[in-house]
Amino acid sequence: MADETSAQAPAPLYGDPFDRAFAQAHEHHMAADFDAACAVYDESLAVAESLEDSPDVRFLRAHLLTDLGTVLLDASDLPGAEDAVDRARALLDGIASAPMGPRGRQLWREMVLRTLIARSDLLRRTGRPDEALACLDEATAQLTGFDDPDGLRGAELGLNRVLLLMDRGEWGTAEEQATLLLSSTAAGAAEAVPRLLTALGVICSSTGRFDAAEDHFARAEDAFRSLGNTGEQQTMLAHRASLAMQRGQLDLAESLFTEASAFFEQQRRFGDLAVCEQARSFLADRRGDATGAHDLMAASLDRFAQLGAAVAAADTMLLGAQQAYDRGDIEEMKRLAQGARDIYQERGILERCAQVDLMLARTLEDNLDRTDHGDHERRSIDTALSLAVPAALALAAARHDFVTAHARSQWLRLAEDAMGLAFRLAVRRQDQGLLFELVEHRCAGAALALSPAPGSARSSEATAPLFPDAAMKTYGNSGEGAPSLGGVAAEAAASAGLRVAPPPKVRMSPETGRIALQEFIEAAEHRYRRRIVDEEEVPFWFTDDLTDRPVVQVRLADAGDLFMTWTWAGGARGFGTGRGPAAEVDRAVGELAAALPGAGEGAAGMRRAFASGALTDPIAERRLARTLAEALWPEGLTAQIRQVSERAGRPLIRIQPSPRVAQVPWELLAGDGDVRLVELADVVTTTATSLRRRPPSERPGAPARYTGPVVLVLDPRVPGFRTDSPLGSVLGPPGSDQELQSLVRARMDAGAVEPALDTPAEAFRRTDLDRDWLSAVLRKGARRLLYVGHVSGAPVDGGQSEDGSLHLCCGPESTGLAAAVRTHRPLSAKDLLLGTLPLRADGEPGGRIWPAPPRVALIGCESGGDLRFAESFGPATAMIHNGAELVTATRWVLPTSFAFHRLAGLSESVRPLSEAVVAVDSAHEHPDPVHRLGRWQREQLDRWRADGRIEHSPLLWAAMTCIVA
Repeated sequence: MADETSAQAPAPLYGDPFDRAFAQAHEHHMAADFDAACAVYDESLAVAESLEDSPDVRFLRAHLLTDLGTVLLDASDLPGAEDAVDRARALLDGIASAPMGPRGRQLWREMVLRTLIARSDLLRRTGRPDEALACLDEATAQLTGFDDPDGLRGAELGLNRVLLLMDRGEWGTAEEQATLLLSSTAAGAAEAVPRLLTALGVICSSTGRFDAAEDHFARAEDAFRSLGNTGEQQTMLAHRASLAMQRGQLDLAESLFTEASAFFEQQRRFGDLAVCEQARSFLADRRGDATGAHDLMAASLDRFAQLGAAVAAADTMLLGAQQAYDRGDIEEMKRLAQGARDIYQERGILERCAQVDLMLARTLEDNLDRTDHGDHERRSIDTALSLAVPAALALAAARHDFVTAHARSQWLRLAEDAMGLAFRLAVRRQDQGLLFELVEHRCAGAALALSPAPGSARSSEATAPLFPDAAMKTYGNSGEGAPSLGGVAAEAAASAGLRVAPPPKVRMSPETGRIALQEFIEAAEHRYRRRIVDEEEVPFWFTDDLTDRPVVQVRLADAGDLFMTWTWAGGARGFGTGRGPAAEVDRAVGELAAALPGAGEGAAGMRRAFASGALTDPIAERRLARTLAEALWPEGLTAQIRQVSERAGRPLIRIQPSPRVAQVPWELLAGDGDVRLVELADVVTTTATSLRRRPPSERPGAPARYTGPVVLVLDPRVPGFRTDSPLGSVLGPPGSDQELQSLVRARMDAGAVEPALDTPAEAFRRTDLDRDWLSAVLRKGARRLLYVGHVSGAPVDGGQSEDGSLHLCCGPESTGLAAAVRTHRPLSAKDLLLGTLPLRADGEPGGRIWPAPPRVALIGCESGGDLRFAESFGPATAMIHNGAELVTATRWVLPTSFAFHRLAGLSESVRPLSEAVVAVDSAHEHPDPVHRLGRWQREQLDRWRADGRIEHSPLLWAAMTCIVA
């Protein structure tokens, strides 16, 4: 890919024949006729060298050589390009002290910048990233004295930094910088735009976001076409081919790579041709053409060696190593893999070192499957583990470089195979201690970062501010006198994702101080120079306030199979591990999903759940409960719970589910004799270790935190939506539900409530409960928040749980990070977490704007859906982050009482949702809300068994769960 070519026609500077020659060579360059362009430059250089020597003539020669070097770079003639650029720089240095006017000095600085950018690109392509970075740093210093009105040279510098980060595998930082550059590139630097779009396409395709990559490539191609750059339009063939290959469209990839190869060979662009041959070798191997794969691999390796492109050659060697293993040539595989790794190590491209180590670990695992290692099997497994676990940790930690949760979630899908390998090897070793530590580390989670991202420990450019300086352009002042963002900067800030930091160290033993995966973490940080865990330590087991009853902490982790650990405390002792085969787990979870109303299905999904869902039929529900228990819950743990219950009373089960099983109603799981888990114990859901609540002294809040009013947000009226619309009423007309009226009256009689009320009916369908009101009442201090209304969950595939929103009475003029919906702006979890930090220079974090009271109830559709995401930062989790000690939320879309009436024929006098609201409210007034809510669920279960009436269906009451840190 050409990295610094200007599509802009050269401005007249020297008169003919030189101006005419520059224009002619430029046309040849844009048409990818590199030989013709080089011939024009060579002829012009001969003429220039015949002129009488002077500073002006030397500058002319430097200009010609710089342009020639640019063409040679695009033509993959790296030695020729290096010679031309070095000669140009020597000429420029020779006239640096010559007298020049302002215009002449500006032209001299521009030419120096161009030679530095070209040399940096040359060094990057030949596998010398540190020298390339030094060149860019020197160019940045030159840029400070250069008038760059259209921003072209600045954009080129930024682009080359992006490409360098991409070569190092620092995808997240590269994406952030490319996106920021694209948003701030001026119209005068239009030729940089398609190259930035191409870079973003490569980043997205390399990190599993194929649709976004396709969009970037299409926009890049359109931009090259508008610039008249036909040569670069042709190079897009190779990018599209690579994308097709990564998507598994191998026939399309083969066709596109073949077409691109023909073009590159015709244009003598041997570097790009070698890349195509490398990919075609992989494709040939996939279709079983071992000879063709070997020949293409050898051709690619030979071309890269001739060009001096060491890193690209190492990529081909790595491909050859895999092919050698497939042929059974183990020694050749080792030789090529080690050779590639040595190059990556020398160049500091450590992500690819991790990829090599993983490949070696996989081949060891495969070899263990194929052959009997006898007495050496344990040693072989240990060797594979020593390679796989550090590499898997490093690849998983690379997600912290990405700015958005979507990008991180897609990256994690790529890293999942590596972590699955680590778990499989631990199982093969029959090492329960290692499995325990792997689960504990996986469940530690990522911590929200409201400070610069940690990135890699090795590169200064990998650390960027949370909201980059380039986006901090301000226009005017806000009402409070603080600068606010404007234009593109405001849009970029509003779309800012949540940054995350590495998880805390999980301390496994207070006596020894051992950290989970301690030796593997140390190896990963040493080998790959990447931060794996934060400096903060947390014990793997918290016993705060839990010693008065038996407690078992259960954690689950997805790694192909479903892995579980459990630990007893509070008067009971013991621990264990379990594993659910992936096929059985997926089948059980699939049956559950079929019984639930899907978040994106609307009324049709709710109608299906009532008509044929297992949770509305007693027989089908018992069968589903048994299926879930058999797939997800070890019988040995159930036996322990029974034993503890008989000896020490009802235990508390604290479950931290993995995303795959986050919607499972654990209370319903059935053991022998249809005894449900909720009948044996109280059940509470826990968040990741990284979100454990802070001490009260560190929480935002007010003195009235435990004695203040109860804040009631009951069915608020959403601006622009009628009562019968999708964001209409969930509780019916105000005053129509006597049970809820009594709830409000009880709260009014017991103490202060917000908003202030004269009658209970005034609490419902209000129009004044917006985010500013909520902030004001929470800042004063409140002991409880009861929200009953609409909650919009985020799509799980998108990976951004922070897009989940509450729907208050906020109009579109309300300040916030969520997009307006007609005449309403939702209050997103991102708002609750980031507050106004992205929007104002003196912004406040969400925890100060909306400090959560100790107990929060969010009764709305899938309000607890956060836990379905790899990173849980939705509304429920945001409340815990902001200070809540317990949040009651729902696992799936809730049926309203109206849905029971219309879809199940239930009498309008029976209001199941109202009963659930009252039960949650009563639980939150009780000293032990988990036990109190569990008691109500047990009562509902008894009624469901006794009469099977729809109003007692688990479709409603089993959706409720208490979430704690």
